[in-house]
Amino acid sequence: MKGSLFAFIGGALITLQGAANSRISQDIGTWQAAMITQLTGFITALLILLLIRDGNWREFKQVKPLYLSGGAYAAVIIFSNVTAIHQIGVTFTIAAVLIAQLCLTFLIDGNGWFGVAKQKMRLPQFIGLGMMMAGVVILKF
Repeated sequence: MKGSLFAFIGGALITLQGAANSRISQDIGTWQAAMITQLTGFITALLILLLIRDGNWREFKQVKPLYLSGGAYAAVIIFSNVTAIHQIGVTFTIAAVLIAQLCLTFLIDGNGWFGVAKQKMRLPQFIGLGMMMAGVVILKF
């Protein structure tokens, strides 16, 4: 239940962030909005880290460089979302983002990439993904 709550909060905040970034980008530019978002995210995470003081910094050197590139992905994610929101709106952008996330997670789970346990995808999962895609198509028209 706790995981579902965090997922719901995260999803809601992603939507709010996309809408806010879209508005910010109209005033100062898309890459500037991405930079402001990354900077405020870094400051917030740093403050939380300093308050909570969890984790083990000694193990930092064992993290693969590929995994450390997540922040760089975020800049492109923000730019892509802001650009999409300007062109197709918030609702369709978020729907398309969710489908893209699900498609990639199917590949990650099915192949066991990034050290996750391999999951067998069955017909119900594919039907669910197909229904979401159909929902986006219906939503668009």
